[in-house]
Amino acid sequence: MKISCSLTNKHPLIFEINTFPWLNTLSEIFGHPINLSNIPIELIDQELTAFDAIWCMGVWERSPKGKNIARNEEALQKEYQKALRYYNTDDVIGSPYSIYYYHVDSQIGGSEGLESFRKDLAERNISIILDYVPNHVAIDHLWTLEKSDVFVKGKIEDLMQKPFEYFSVGQDVYANGRDPNFAPWTDTVQINAFSPEAREKAINTLLNIAEQCDGVRCDMAMLMTNKVFKQTWGEKVGAKPETEFWEVVIPAVKDKFPHFKFIAEVYWDMEWELMQQGFDFCYDKRLYERLANDNANRVLEHLLADWNYQKKLLRFIENHDEPRAVTVFGEEASKAAAMIALTLPGARLIYDGQMRGYEIKVPVQLRRNPTEDDNLDLMEFYEKLIKALPGEEFNSAKWSLCKSQPIIGEDHSYKNLVAYQWWNDTERRVIVVNYSLRPSKARIQIENIDYGSSKWQFTDMISEQKYSYFGENLSKNGLYVELAPWKGHIFDITKIY
Repeated sequence: MKISCSLTNKHPLIFEINTFPWLNTLSEIFGHPINLSNIPIELIDQELTAFDAIWCMGVWERSPKGKNIARNEEALQKEYQKALRYYNTDDVIGSPYSIYYYHVDSQIGGSEGLESFRKDLAERNISIILDYVPNHVAIDHLWTLEKSDVFVKGKIEDLMQKPFEYFSVGQDVYANGRDPNFAPWTDTVQINAFSPEAREKAINTLLNIAEQCDGVRCDMAMLMTNKVFKQTWGEKVGAKPETEFWEVVIPAVKDKFPHFKFIAEVYWDMEWELMQQGFDFCYDKRLYERLANDNANRVLEHLLADWNYQKKLLRFIENHDEPRAVTVFGEEASKAAAMIALTLPGARLIYDGQMRGYEIKVPVQLRRNPTEDDNLDLMEFYEKLIKALPGEEFNSAKWSLCKSQPIIGEDHSYKNLVAYQWWNDTERRVIVVNYSLRPSKARIQIENIDYGSSKWQFTDMISEQKYSYFGENLSKNGLYVELAPWKGHIFDITKIY
């Protein structure tokens, strides 16, 4: 039986799990070994049905050599100790991005286990997303034994002069995978994005992955663009090809799997470029940085971008690469940041532990999570927030920013409010967040609504409070809002008569 569950929500809510530690924690909770083949149905029904997709990060078979590197790297050992305090060798299983083989690891249930989990999710209309790493594979990958131009090669002089950037297999010298701004990943070998053979292998790999899931999150996707790849590797890779890597790969996969989704991890303001190359969604790191470091005005500037750009961004305040949200923002500000990030157009991402207020960032090389207490207040907040999010009923809705105006001329606190709305013929949702350390108030002008002489009810889906207003007053003065620091409203608006 063919299993598939396309992402029908145009603004999907995605839940990322770090698969090995997640399954280990479940095993401890339920008191017996749990892998992808026997995840309790009650857990799926209680904790996963609020999401449109589950991103199972780190399911592929990891490199044996990469595991040894991860266990012996001094800088990583310090990170392991921060996370677990006491850990042993077995806790370190290597990087999920040093992929030995695109086969689901037998330790977590193998391909049969993934198929079982996918079936259970599909029955609940939940998609599954897996990783794809275009830039590199593990240094002991079987492709290194082939005579081909799949990888970026070096010379013996490179190996002698830069032993932490190159390695040898027999008489061949290969480059380690890298981001041009950082030291190479010594557990990987660099794929040649310009190589027709490498592109063909990428297509075949993705076609195999597409048989097993509904979409992929593509690691560091911008590294494979002609511009970046040429800047990184120069003469070692020759002239740039006429066609971009992704313009070859994505259509080939979508030709056979038209509903398959491509999500790009992308930085350096290259989101629009990768959208044009075929990606369905791209990381919105710019929003994350502005929420973490700037004020409401800077956030609003970012939200002025064109709709065709906004609707293809993936919003987040936490993922496996970033520190835990409560440690970056603080608990109250993290609520405000989540209220914004998760109600905007585009895809929305929540990382396992984020809703529970966990504070310890777990290195991806570890098998298990530390023990942390649940933050019950934050859990209650997220439960309400998720229920309030604009869902599939807003797939064809319009979205726009709302103007905030001062109550009195000398009060500039209105500038601290981020306000916008979703609306269609039958429903309207207005979000207002005080993204600041000080109490703020304003009159919010909601466009494209005819208040008339009717009476209107504004129901706050977070506090569950109801507010009633006469249309004439709303038309003349706007919606009066007064919010404490880091507080917000998600209003469902209905006409009473």
